[in-house]
Amino acid sequence: MVILKLQFYKDKMLKRIFPYAILILIISCKSKTKEKAVVHQESKIYTEQYCPQYHFSPPEKWMNDPNGLVYNNGLYHLFYQYYPEDIVWGPMHWGHAVSHDMVYWKHKPIALYPDEHGLIFSGSAVVDKNNTSGFGVDGKEPLVAVFTYHLMEGEKAGRNDFQTQGIAYSLDNGDTWTKYDGNPVIDNKGIRDFRDPKVFWHDKTQSWILVLVAGDHAKFYTSKDLKKWRYLSEFGKYRGAHGGVWECPDLFPLKVEGTDKEKWVLIISINPGAPNGGSETQYFIGDFDGITFTSTQKKQKWLDYGTDNYAGVTYNNTPDGKRIFIGWMSNWDYARNTPTKKWRSAMTIPRELLLKKIEDDYVLASMPLAEINTLATAVLEKFKVASGNSDTLNVKDLNQSKITFTTASRDFKLIFSNDLKETLVLAMNFKNNGFIVDRMKSGDTGFQSEFGNKKHFVPIKEFTNEFFDVNILLDWSSIEIFLDNGIYSITEQIFPTEPFNQLIIENSDYQAEIENGEIQFMKSVW
Repeated sequence: MVILKLQFYKDKMLKRIFPYAILILIISCKSKTKEKAVVHQESKIYTEQYCPQYHFSPPEKWMNDPNGLVYNNGLYHLFYQYYPEDIVWGPMHWGHAVSHDMVYWKHKPIALYPDEHGLIFSGSAVVDKNNTSGFGVDGKEPLVAVFTYHLMEGEKAGRNDFQTQGIAYSLDNGDTWTKYDGNPVIDNKGIRDFRDPKVFWHDKTQSWILVLVAGDHAKFYTSKDLKKWRYLSEFGKYRGAHGGVWECPDLFPLKVEGTDKEKWVLIISINPGAPNGGSETQYFIGDFDGITFTSTQKKQKWLDYGTDNYAGVTYNNTPDGKRIFIGWMSNWDYARNTPTKKWRSAMTIPRELLLKKIEDDYVLASMPLAEINTLATAVLEKFKVASGNSDTLNVKDLNQSKITFTTASRDFKLIFSNDLKETLVLAMNFKNNGFIVDRMKSGDTGFQSEFGNKKHFVPIKEFTNEFFDVNILLDWSSIEIFLDNGIYSITEQIFPTEPFNQLIIENSDYQAEIENGEIQFMKSVW
């Protein structure tokens, strides 16, 4: 047994600013290995209905955006927007978890609390290897978090300058944090939505670069010490999707797969304005010279075509140089009302981002991190479906499984169902130029009209090869689908009243088979 002490607020009148009371939460560990996650309370919470078994989620209360993704001294840090007193959005803190492999997570005490400058909104974290900030002591490299302060009193007063940027540092690899006395480090000159800083080190200019969003565009800043910032440029007005507010930017270089050519990727979340409704993440491919981001891209590009992958960002300082992405698996259309009792929201599986050139266009693909495959244990079923045929598989643990197959079929359907006749339908139909996800009868969909009111469409004109792969991750309250080596990804929440226990595979293409089908059980990380 391990005991963690979490500071909560003593008085609801003061809870936005001053942490007082100590709540001792008992933690139970299911594993004897140190990599296994340690939770704030008894691990039985991870057996609650809908609770994901191999996706990260808080043991209790509200979570949204991933923040401060950074690797340092053997640990992957996952900070996140967290409200420790309720399962609905409230005064934001930074929750914290760490992992050696991004598979098994260990929960840590809250990292950052609100203070006199405001609530702690989204941001990023970096390893200040050269101690440019001066925060390092006795050779210790500081971790520096850069985040948005949100002053509720200013917003309620009708001001537009209620969001500013602050920093904090840690000298013990994220266990404890000290806020900078000179906060805020970037003031607000009257922009209402001025937030979500992503910071990284730029080798060519030997400086820190910060990108944040300002309503309908991104702004870029530079600094030598993470304390004093100078404005550089902006990007995005009249570019890309503008059906809602821009949020949670990320900027990073990627080599085009199979070449030495490097391009820069700018990720922007938008809410609302997504193709299938509500929140989603778009991206731009271009170039960055240390001052200005430019792109000749004309059409809108989406990182995920499902409705439940939002506010995602990538890791800084990964040891192998991979660009690893984690998103919040929800949608602001209904995030506050999903039918969970003690906790709310989960993260996507960590995904590796890959930049591919297809004909004359660049595509940002994403695939589950390879380490996730270590959870795939028992093979529950193998299948092959001939052209023009179907197969029915009765599988007990479908809600905690990985499903893979290859095919040249352009007309097939997967129907997941349970004893209550609730169904989740995935359909490839090239006559309609796309892939469809139908969760309208998948279980509890009545908690908000936007959740189950329509089928979700993924436009696909053709795949890169005749045969393509299908990878599906199903985990109690979510499904993640990756088609054609991740060129198309679809993330959706689902809430079946009972576990799915049957899969019908219909292959209506009379010229192609579904081959190498396999369903594997995914063991719990809790």
